Amino acid sequence: MADDDIFKALADPTRRTILDELAGSPGQTLFEICSRLAMKHRLGMSRQAVSQHLAVLEAAGLVETRREGRYKFHELNPAPLRHLTERWTRPNPTEHTP
Repeated sequence: MADDDIFKALADPTRRTILDELAGSPGQTLFEICSRLAMKHRLGMSRQAVSQHLAVLEAAGLVETRREGRYKFHELNPAPLRHLTERWTRPNPTEHTP
């Protein structure tokens, strides 16, 4: 997972909406995500389009999946986001305090 992949994944508003939905209700199937996008956000997208967005999020490490039988459940993985924020928010050891 590279930082560029994370930024690319976050650049798309639909993918950010998918992450919002997974943050609020983890463990959703593709069908559930599609339903929420259509009903709550008025995003009429094909299952294939949503699946492609999920693949980008998964490649960036922002979404993890688990299979149970024929169902695939999607979960938000906030670790890459923490990594990005810590990159710029940790104390700089070269700075001197007065």
